[in-house]
Amino acid sequence: MRIPGRTAVLLLASAAALAALCGCTVRPADADGKRGLPVQVQGPAGPGPGSPPARSAPAPAAPAAPPARRATPAAPAPRVLWSRGDSGPAVRELQARLRQLAWLTAGPTGSYGALTERAVRGFQGRRGLPRTGATDAVTWQRLVAMTRPPGPGELYPMAGRPAAAPDPRCRTGRVLCISKTSRTLRWMVDGQTLSTMAVRFGTQYTPTREGVFHIYWKSRHHVSTLYDAPMPYAMFFSGGQAVHYSYDFAARGYAGGSHGCVNVRDETAIARLFAQVRVGDKVVVHQ
Repeated sequence: MRIPGRTAVLLLASAAALAALCGCTVRPADADGKRGLPVQVQGPAGPGPGSPPARSAPAPAAPAAPPARRATPAAPAPRVLWSRGDSGPAVRELQARLRQLAWLTAGPTGSYGALTERAVRGFQGRRGLPRTGATDAVTWQRLVAMTRPPGPGELYPMAGRPAAAPDPRCRTGRVLCISKTSRTLRWMVDGQTLSTMAVRFGTQYTPTREGVFHIYWKSRHHVSTLYDAPMPYAMFFSGGQAVHYSYDFAARGYAGGSHGCVNVRDETAIARLFAQVRVGDKVVVHQ
């Protein structure tokens, strides 16, 4: 049967479309007018019959956990050189250097008390150091770098002086060894000096008695009945004369004088001394 040309073209187009849907395509005719064999192709519906099964893509690997960080060990705290309750020449130098920077207004006493602790805490805070109030090695290095070595006038202001050698009568037992020449008091036990502090004596008209005495009474919050003046930490050794803390001595230094008592201007030092001295302990007042 003869098929008209237009109809043949339509039939060929339909056949090609059907072949594409079935996963095949028809090769065009070659030079001799022969058509090649159909070529198997992957259709949109998946692999055709006889095709190997598709392999599923491997699951992505889980990200590796970051390596654990080792904890950095904390740096050891700097060694504490001096703190509240300490005393001695090194503490006196510390106080003199703090005075150079206006952190401490009171004269050096050689005893690490509340004022010194507050001054050190302020210095530490201004320099970004831990505000402990104790003088550690780092604080001391910073302070030394910012100050000069203090001279005798800075270490012993207001006519204060280094402690004189102890009187021979002070070398045995428990003794308050008081020197009028150096204006100092040594607290000694069996010849060993445990602490020293600056003291002030009576005036020309009310002198402090000299000699060997003994503590016969202690009064923590004593007030003089004769002069109506406070005498904290009073340790009486001869009549109305006693070793005690003096607010006037702390404020004016050697510009004033007592009525015969031995005045102490370092409240921290005498509070500690008061706690250690016993009734019956010896007192030696000498030149």
